[in-house]
Amino acid sequence: MKPEWKTFLQQRGAEWDADQARVAHFGNPDQELALSLTGEIIADLGHRGLIAVMGEEAEGFLQNMLSNDVRQVSATRSQLTSLNTPKGRMLALMRLFRREGVYYLSLPRPLVEPTLKRLRMYVLRSKVTLESAGEALVRFGLAGERAEGLLREAWGEPPAAIDEVRTEGGVTVLRIPGPSPRFELYGELEPMQKLWQRLDVHAVPAGAACWELLDTLAALPEVYPETVEAFVPQMANLERVGGVSFKKGCYPGQEVVARMHYLGKPNRRMALLRAKAAENAQPGQAVFGDDPETAVGTVVRAAPHPDGGIVLLAVVRLPALTEGALHLGAVDGPELARLPLPYALEDDAA
Repeated sequence: MKPEWKTFLQQRGAEWDADQARVAHFGNPDQELALSLTGEIIADLGHRGLIAVMGEEAEGFLQNMLSNDVRQVSATRSQLTSLNTPKGRMLALMRLFRREGVYYLSLPRPLVEPTLKRLRMYVLRSKVTLESAGEALVRFGLAGERAEGLLREAWGEPPAAIDEVRTEGGVTVLRIPGPSPRFELYGELEPMQKLWQRLDVHAVPAGAACWELLDTLAALPEVYPETVEAFVPQMANLERVGGVSFKKGCYPGQEVVARMHYLGKPNRRMALLRAKAAENAQPGQAVFGDDPETAVGTVVRAAPHPDGGIVLLAVVRLPALTEGALHLGAVDGPELARLPLPYALEDDAA
């Protein structure tokens, strides 16, 4: 994060969590969490890192490495995509967009360096440069039923469809899924400061947990350090949110991903769950059914809910989703109630 941006946020009441990794809140975390579902919020996204990919062969390099069709990414379109092992397990999950001729990969900040290291292994003689771009662009999110109108008044015509991108006045805006209209904004320090000031007249500054709540309710998968190599893309519903192309050429893990698509079905799927009696959950935490010896699922991501408890996404064995109760952490742990996903799954059992 740019030091100047951190100072800017602090002057507006931002308080960081214990390890200074993300904005915890702007003074009233309970109100911020409630307004994330009932009003309009703006949230710093500095807890997410960026990788910049440049060079005349950047598109071809990424096309050979990632699960989605990079040729579809342009100045007006972004996409979700994953970097996988040869066995089809996800090493990182990213949103890919293009700005001023440079490809950017947005992903959890702790995975920037491991992902850079992995990608650089394949550069060889390709005319491509990869670097961490965490301080190159300021980034924050805007969400809420009136977000489109607020953005139109403060900046310009917002992207109309999910994955659509617009750049104007040095600011790049991506529309992403959410329970209400939602946007990610990227740009240089000065225009982003001015835009934040215009927006926070009507939108409430909020902590990172509020954005995590919206990501969770949108049932968007994520990979964190605790879940690296834990999931094949289909287990985390990545193809259902437009993160996998089955028509592009080869990439690491493509054979496994394609075989599951054409010849079989995943035996696990990601579900949206609510635990009213739990205060938190961590990526990688186990989900249990009735057998105390064997976990039936793994937490993908979780967030506090303004009505109490938490909501979470977990990859769970399909039979366990329809047979008996689910519990967080142990068979006597907090009970998990299943919530409807905001998109359809092709599996009748799921």
